[in-house]
Amino acid sequence: MQKTATLRKNITLALQQNLLPGLVLQVFAVLTALSYFYYEPATILFSYLGDLKSQYGWKYAMISTAIFGGLIPFVYLALTKQVTDKLAKTGLFYVLFWAYKGVEVDLLYQLQEQWFGNANDVNTLVKKTVVDQFIYGTLWAAPSMAIAYLWKDKLLNFSKTFASLDRQFFCLQIPTVLITNWIIWIPSVLIIYSMPSDLQIPLFNFVLCFFVLLLSTLSKKQINKTTQLTSED
Repeated sequence: MQKTATLRKNITLALQQNLLPGLVLQVFAVLTALSYFYYEPATILFSYLGDLKSQYGWKYAMISTAIFGGLIPFVYLALTKQVTDKLAKTGLFYVLFWAYKGVEVDLLYQLQEQWFGNANDVNTLVKKTVVDQFIYGTLWAAPSMAIAYLWKDKLLNFSKTFASLDRQFFCLQIPTVLITNWIIWIPSVLIIYSMPSDLQIPLFNFVLCFFVLLLSTLSKKQINKTTQLTSED
């Protein structure tokens, strides 16, 4: 019962912390998608990125996601002194982790297109979003991200990371990360999957950049509050 009460508190905390930033990200995703259709400079930019994606495939996804999900957020966090320890290793973590995730997400998008087609009707978008968020996201993306960022927060120390993989982490922190992920990404992936195939990764990258900044900024606060809530029980 105590664990259930603490989980409820953590979910409430996640909602309070991430609802407004999540809404901002969703508005940003909508405006970015609309700019492709109605703002000529954005149309030219997205067409160029789409051509690169078509030409280089997973290699484009790897490099672009490493830049938008890894390099840009790391530089911002380093310049604002939110990251101060082991800068070289932490920066390498950001770049390599999101390079790998870029290939993984690109593969997911390709598989979904093979399974469900590339139409943007409501039925197709819902199917892709369910697979994305409630199968891939729940069983793999959120847990793997939580563990990877825990390793990063432990300054890439494996022994300290393994020591932190306890019941609290799996029963409290991962569900909290998952709720955060759903708040931000369910509306966002609906928009992403409505775009032409070669533009899905570029739009994903733009949203991801702000998502990683949000995740990195809030993670320490959330972990501290999670620990405080647990100690109160």
